[in-house]
Amino acid sequence: MNTIRNVSRREFLMAAGGLTLGFHLPQSLAQSGPGRTVSTDLASDFSPNAFIRISPDNTVTVIVKHVEMGQGTYTGLPTLVAEELDADWSQIRAEGAPADAKRYKHLFWGEAQGTGGSGSLANSYEQLRTAGASARAMLVAAAAEKWQVPAAEIKVEKGIVFSTDRRATFGELAADAAKQPVPTDVKLKDPKDFVLIGKPAARIDARAKSNGSAIFTQDVKLPGMLTAVVLHPPRFGARLKSFDAAKAKQIKGVEQVVAFSTPATNGVAVLAKDYWSAKKGRDALTAEWDESDAFRLGSADIMNEYKKLASTPGLNARKDGDADAAMKSAAKTLEAAYEFPYLAHASMEPMNCVVKIDAGACEIWNGEQFQTADQAAVAKLLGLEAGQVRINQLYAGGSFGRRANPKSDFVLEAAAIAKATKGTSPVKLVWGREDDMRAGFYRPMYYHTLKAGLDAQGNVVAWKHVIVGQSTISGSLFEAAVKDGIDPTSVEGAANLPYNIPNLAVELHTPKIGVPVQWWRSVGSTHTAFATECFLDEIAHATKKDPFELRRSLLGQHPRHRAALELAAQKAGWGKPKQGIARGIALHESFNTVVAQVVEVSKNKAGLKIERVICAVDCGVAVNPNIVAMQMESGIGFGLSAALAGAITLREGIVEQSNFHDYPVLRMNQMPKIELFIVPSTGKPTGVGEPATPVIAPALANAILAMHGKPIRALPMSSQGVTFA
Repeated sequence: MNTIRNVSRREFLMAAGGLTLGFHLPQSLAQSGPGRTVSTDLASDFSPNAFIRISPDNTVTVIVKHVEMGQGTYTGLPTLVAEELDADWSQIRAEGAPADAKRYKHLFWGEAQGTGGSGSLANSYEQLRTAGASARAMLVAAAAEKWQVPAAEIKVEKGIVFSTDRRATFGELAADAAKQPVPTDVKLKDPKDFVLIGKPAARIDARAKSNGSAIFTQDVKLPGMLTAVVLHPPRFGARLKSFDAAKAKQIKGVEQVVAFSTPATNGVAVLAKDYWSAKKGRDALTAEWDESDAFRLGSADIMNEYKKLASTPGLNARKDGDADAAMKSAAKTLEAAYEFPYLAHASMEPMNCVVKIDAGACEIWNGEQFQTADQAAVAKLLGLEAGQVRINQLYAGGSFGRRANPKSDFVLEAAAIAKATKGTSPVKLVWGREDDMRAGFYRPMYYHTLKAGLDAQGNVVAWKHVIVGQSTISGSLFEAAVKDGIDPTSVEGAANLPYNIPNLAVELHTPKIGVPVQWWRSVGSTHTAFATECFLDEIAHATKKDPFELRRSLLGQHPRHRAALELAAQKAGWGKPKQGIARGIALHESFNTVVAQVVEVSKNKAGLKIERVICAVDCGVAVNPNIVAMQMESGIGFGLSAALAGAITLREGIVEQSNFHDYPVLRMNQMPKIELFIVPSTGKPTGVGEPATPVIAPALANAILAMHGKPIRALPMSSQGVTFA
């Protein structure tokens, strides 16, 4: 039996005889407060930013504040430390940080700890490099003191500290280094001296994930633990009225059946000694629901309401010049409307969580993405202080945003079930695929209208973009970002459109709909990129202009965008026709990363075939080019899944999809050949986990427009009769 050992804070802060480093960062790096001192006296006030633990066996453990859910944080963040520490990559290990926003906050999120916005590397870049450089300086100081030589004569290379005639490993110097004062100011390396940053390195988590030793939530087994499977209401907003557990209790292995309620959800949980017994028990339940406040509209009803809203004035998200006046004087106008369905996150690992309640405390095991929000929500539910809720960060089998739920839905659900059992046993909540697919919190449905005004030469002189869809951040920890009624995530990619158009307007309608929604991989860019990039190709088609040249001509003020566009076009051989191949191009910026893609499509009797995707990315310095490639490929595959067939639909308020037979994801044989090119850069790293996702759908749609002359104006493409071989 695999048992998760609970490592206390005392053990976390100290490996016997080793060095745990805490340090003070200047305010410019979003960390203020009194300077910290290193101490092996664990009763002392240790640094709030402990990122490095060096053990006598010469292992360097990097405490990673961002969850590893496939995007490479357990490799990318340790690379930053190892670079400045001059460690050997073979001695580096990674460990998930506990929930503690004072020490492990996301530097782009104020005082909150969590993972998202493709910001793990970007917000940690200087913070963790400084941690590594500080540890190196302390090791050098310890060696200088011990060997009685000037620190300037000591060098560090591949985990070895040495002078002319002396040498020692980090582990051998750890105890002495722990006695040194933490430097208040350290010099970081010049990028030209990087040894690890910018070079491929093996993923730290690869071996454990390959041999099965990696610990995910599903692997957690605690003494006396029960597995919970839940019966949720069939419609959003329905409340449990009554239930009959008689048949469920007859199932062998079923121990308890309890009702529960949280601010986000309610239902009946069946607890058993194993998942299948609990599931059988859940399936045997009968329940009556109060649906007086339940949501009852279907997808078509919602879209019809959105279309009506789009014809009325919205809130201004951007207004340059006078788009309406420019339209009236334009030689020609073009219009288009685009429809986008709800989308499920559908990560490989459905939602799950382990909760153990003791007197005055709660402990959680989870692929934790939103520590601060979940910790506060659970504490409130159980009547505890946030510090009494301990969260153990495990690997997550994907998320795409879902595990950072704005209502802490599944985490609260696990805590509420454990509370309903009076804390008699640890509880592992497990959602099956059907639960995961139907429980809500989708990428919102959207409707876009676009109108362009052209002069006599076919130049774009006016652009008006209207967006209708639910807000993802209202009611969340990030609600303060909503200004004058504008949710920035609804208009990102549209309100910051890089193309030089003198009269440009973007308007937003944010209806309140009873379907739970939240951010989804690349958030607003997942729909704005498609609408803007497809409409631009429609303009090119109507004016008989080359789509690449049209974009290039409008990017004079955005050299990063132009460079990525030109690189993708060059590598694709744009302008050099290939027999039987149609090409489409698209460009988009999200999370400060610019991605351009060219898609090549062919046609046979079975349908269309995506032959090749050429992807160019400007993500600042590529800390690990291998991970950049992995994430571009992953984002393209994820985006293709949604573009080809992804859709959550409702009929009278009930979700119609349940599993991968009716919510298909991309198959291995459908994954195209991908060629990645990284734009050389010395800039700070930007995100790579999400930015490839929104670009692939419009690039593909534009290839189809080039092939057939007919635009794609609704997703998924399968709903428009487009078939792929």
